[in-house]
Amino acid sequence: MTRLSGKTALVTGAARGIGRAISAAFVREGARVLLTDIRDDEGAAAASALGPLAQYVTLDVRNEAAWERVTGAFVAAHGALDILVNNAGITGFESSMASHDPEHIALDDMRAVLETNLYGVVLGCRTALKTMRAHRPRGAGGSIINISSRSGVVGIPRASSYAVSKAAVRNHTKSVALYAAEEGIAVRCNSVHPAAILTPMWEAMLGPKDGPEYAARVAAIVGDVPLKRFGTVDEVAALSVHLASDESAYTTGAEFTLDGGLLAGTAASPKRAS
Repeated sequence: MTRLSGKTALVTGAARGIGRAISAAFVREGARVLLTDIRDDEGAAAASALGPLAQYVTLDVRNEAAWERVTGAFVAAHGALDILVNNAGITGFESSMASHDPEHIALDDMRAVLETNLYGVVLGCRTALKTMRAHRPRGAGGSIINISSRSGVVGIPRASSYAVSKAAVRNHTKSVALYAAEEGIAVRCNSVHPAAILTPMWEAMLGPKDGPEYAARVAAIVGDVPLKRFGTVDEVAALSVHLASDESAYTTGAEFTLDGGLLAGTAASPKRAS
């Protein structure tokens, strides 16, 4: 499995969930991966488990200087940055149940979500473009993968900060892709839009798998999903490998939805034609 052999990758929010799965998939495909996060213990443990091709460094994606420092050190050690995955994100409900509906939202609460989910992506893209321009990526060129969300395509009435941030990531991805092409920078940029993916965030809400309400909670969440199940982090990682590899050399400014069919049309089962 060498689809990313010799390439280097930086993944944000890599300590757990989707970011960790993407990092693991990249390592399996031969890439040298820098896992970054602010959960230092989990991040270090994740990198250690992945072996010598992985390392961990603290990176607060909201910090401009930190982006320059971390990326500069990585490129100095390994010659180039070939792949960036902007995965770090928050919902806004991690530390409090502040209102994020359009009527009651406080700007400070929205700003906190935007600083991580949007400004962190903007800084990541900016740093990658400058770095990839100066240090030509290997193979068919560099790849920036922005993890957006299904929530960036549809409205979310009581999580509007999150939805706004992910919609902005969706659009910024296209701007980055067009800018790189216009400038002749060998970089493509695409967005991935997962829906209900079984991650630690969801697991915390579902409760213990052997608990009496687990099955009912799962059924309620996936009831409108045509495929009737959660997606997995490995499925997001598999798509990310394709977008990171030279197989996707003609793919840029595109968006990829992993939602079990939710956005394909009505969530109801199709009726027989009369």
